[in-house]
Amino acid sequence: MLKTTDNNCGSLKLSSNHVSNLSIIANKKIGSLISTDNTNLLIFPHDLNQYGDKISDEHVFEIHDSILTTGNIMGFIGVNDSEITIKSRFSKDDNDYFLHYMLQKVFSINLFDLKHGTNQNSIFDFLLYLFPFYLKKALRQGIYKEYNKREYNNSDVRGTINLNRHIRENIPFVGRITYRVREHSYDNRITQLIRHTIEFIRQHKFAHGILYADLETQNCVLQITQATPCYNNNQRISIINKNLKQLHHPYFSEYKDLQKICLQILKYEGIKYGNEKNKIYGLLFDGAWLWEEYLDKLLSKQGFKHPKNKSSEGAIYLFNKSKCKRFPDFWKEGHILDAKYKRIEGREAEKIDRNDMNQIISYIYVLQAIIGGFICPSESEDTGAKLYSLGILNGYGGEVDIWSLSIPRKAENFTAFRNEMNNNEKLLINLIEKQDRKARTSCSE
Repeated sequence: MLKTTDNNCGSLKLSSNHVSNLSIIANKKIGSLISTDNTNLLIFPHDLNQYGDKISDEHVFEIHDSILTTGNIMGFIGVNDSEITIKSRFSKDDNDYFLHYMLQKVFSINLFDLKHGTNQNSIFDFLLYLFPFYLKKALRQGIYKEYNKREYNNSDVRGTINLNRHIRENIPFVGRITYRVREHSYDNRITQLIRHTIEFIRQHKFAHGILYADLETQNCVLQITQATPCYNNNQRISIINKNLKQLHHPYFSEYKDLQKICLQILKYEGIKYGNEKNKIYGLLFDGAWLWEEYLDKLLSKQGFKHPKNKSSEGAIYLFNKSKCKRFPDFWKEGHILDAKYKRIEGREAEKIDRNDMNQIISYIYVLQAIIGGFICPSESEDTGAKLYSLGILNGYGGEVDIWSLSIPRKAENFTAFRNEMNNNEKLLINLIEKQDRKARTSCSE
């Protein structure tokens, strides 16, 4: 298996065989890779356009003259016998603690029992740990129900009589009639798929505990169990085949992602070995999206809003009368922050993309913010968090800063890494609050 990191600056040279296989993926937009032909490829976030970051236009990686160059995408992907693991650039040896840590925060999962390597098995173990997150989201919409055709043989006729079966089973007549009826049922292909996934996880050596991690998960598992009295372990292949057509429902919208997760878990062995020629398989995470969602868990406690492009929640407007919506990453009164999963600290700060700079200045002006800037992960372990000021804007003022959060590189295990990250997070919050007090004092004077 090939191994590299995100944003590798073209540090991986491929053999001709790997170039031939991986060229099927290389230089192609992620949006074009997500199709019914690539059902064994799972990318997070599922809704590529929800966050307005044009994730669908990005590449998993590029190949030019046998050199493979990565961007912000992390995880595992393969075609035929060419498989590549893309770790975060903050990983230590084979232990990608930073990727695991962000996933733990974003999906509210417990990773104590998960092996933190970067081989294919450990990466696909993530699917098991993501299952409760999507199960709870789906069940908050209620238990999925759909019309099913059922056959009955009793005296309470409510549908179309099945004459052939009636003659076969009810002659001589004993008061029963065989009939077919189309009715709403909670016991259907979707809930059966979820039930089979639950039973699969129950048997997993490490992950079975996730079904009992919290009360909400336990209640969800109980609801699905009670809704599927016809569950039969021997029908797993049949249930998988009935779910190959992607679910589209105007109300039960959250079940589409849950269906994907369940299929990936239950089809694990097929994905693992990639038996189909030229079929793309893998599990990928967009680093920029993960970084932004991780920061949301941190900054929301400080009163920052995290606008959602799809729902228009938390949007700001460039003009009066609610015209021209915009979706900054994070903002609250007096503050505007742009999450960047890239190197923009120290000397790199002077090379901030022109569009990024223009955007943050526009937001500062519209919101009349005292502080605006960028927040990024840092590869330097000199300090837990650092502030770099670009200066005060001409005109109406407002300070543009860069905040960086140090990512530990020398932690001996995941527990030590988590503890160091917690300390660094506190330092980052203290820096933001300190800069806020300084700016407000300056304005009052």
